[in-house]
Amino acid sequence: MTEHTITVAGVAVDTRHRIGGERVASAETFTDVSPIDGSTLGEISRGTPTEAAAAVAAAKAAFPGWAATPRAERARILHAIADGVEKRLEELAIVETNDNGALLRSHRRGVMPRVAHNFRFFADWLRTLDHEDFQTRGHTNHVSWDPAGPCVLITPWNAPLMLATWKVAPALAAGNTVILKPAEWSPLTASLLADIAAEAGLPAGVLNVVQGYGSEIGDALTSHPDVRRISFTGSVPTAKRIAASAASNLTPLSLELGGKSPLLVFADADLDLAVDLAVEQYDNAGQVCLAGTRLLVEESITEEFTRRFVEKATALKQGDPRDEATDIGPNIHPRQLEKIDGFVQRAIAAGARAVIGGHCKDGQYYAPTLLTDVAQDSEIVQEEVFGPVLTLQTFADEDEAVRLANDTRFGLAATVATGDPERADRVTSQLVAGTVWVNCFFVRDLQAPFGGSRLSGVGREGGTWSFDFYCDVKNTVTAPNGWNNHG
Repeated sequence: MTEHTITVAGVAVDTRHRIGGERVASAETFTDVSPIDGSTLGEISRGTPTEAAAAVAAAKAAFPGWAATPRAERARILHAIADGVEKRLEELAIVETNDNGALLRSHRRGVMPRVAHNFRFFADWLRTLDHEDFQTRGHTNHVSWDPAGPCVLITPWNAPLMLATWKVAPALAAGNTVILKPAEWSPLTASLLADIAAEAGLPAGVLNVVQGYGSEIGDALTSHPDVRRISFTGSVPTAKRIAASAASNLTPLSLELGGKSPLLVFADADLDLAVDLAVEQYDNAGQVCLAGTRLLVEESITEEFTRRFVEKATALKQGDPRDEATDIGPNIHPRQLEKIDGFVQRAIAAGARAVIGGHCKDGQYYAPTLLTDVAQDSEIVQEEVFGPVLTLQTFADEDEAVRLANDTRFGLAATVATGDPERADRVTSQLVAGTVWVNCFFVRDLQAPFGGSRLSGVGREGGTWSFDFYCDVKNTVTAPNGWNNHG
């Protein structure tokens, strides 16, 4: 071990940045703390505008070579990165659980396998990315996807590696170079990814990782004239600052932001399924942007739905996320816990009733909460809490259900539980959301477009949509028989 290496559950993690293929330390550090028990995991290099500029310079220098690398070779290296993720899956899972408090069983069975899949999917999509040539008055149109250049990718703390690679994989596949800035509350698996990528043969400077506070290095990254794309997942206020910073260079943005998604339960729904879907919204201690936190239930079944929901929700086991039996772990940080409880206590003071929960537990754990008697225009209904807090409202008919569902500033996702396919078609066609699930939740395919409406985001990613963003899409028009015009 060196002074720049920490050990997390037996796994060595380098605490320095990765810039231009080298590990780079900063003069100052920030403390990374585990939400599980408040223990210090280590001191992490705290980036400054100097390291940010160095990372952009490294990405710019590496770009021509990586952009010129044939598609098949880029795809081969991405598959090699996926191999490395799978080889170190257990290490990645245990480090991320200690770093952000999400369930170890979820990391092992779902999240880390999805990380590997992100690389494999975009590697394979790259190999087949094509648009059929078409004719215009005898002229041939040929569409191509040209690498754009260095990309700044700013990622959140709730699913650090999975959401980072959802951006990193298509950006690299497209032929771009990357500056990854992980969230300061959960930076460790980004460091491990840099090692895995290097071991897989990714050239130096193609993937750079800069750690630190967005308030200190964010502007240096997002306002840099050599940056060609910026992708951010996080809060609306931060996105507005990023957009303002990027505006000086008109740098294209992809923004996946907050949600206040509805879960509509109609009287003709399978009630057991509907309750299961509702309780599932407590996944990851409610720290899921897509969560259907607003339960909208038809009046005639509200009493029975609530009874079954309470029975199932109160049976959830909350505790150490490293325990296979745990259903809900801690929230990420004391500041986040304070924010969650502030929302709940203000709602209760305004007249809401906590059917279950409504309080902090020991450490950084918040009791799964269901609030009723909430007004549509109240803060708890309109603003994203990002914790294990759901509200329940009732509706009389389909029109009211749709009206309530759409009555926020957000439009990220929606879930509908109904036994009537015609109703499902009517309702989903009227919902303002980037993704709508009918009688299911969180089924996501990388072929599908993903993004939000209204304040939930700008742009779509997934499949060809990702390449449309991370590339300069070019159309080349060739005249008929034009090769011999000059002899």
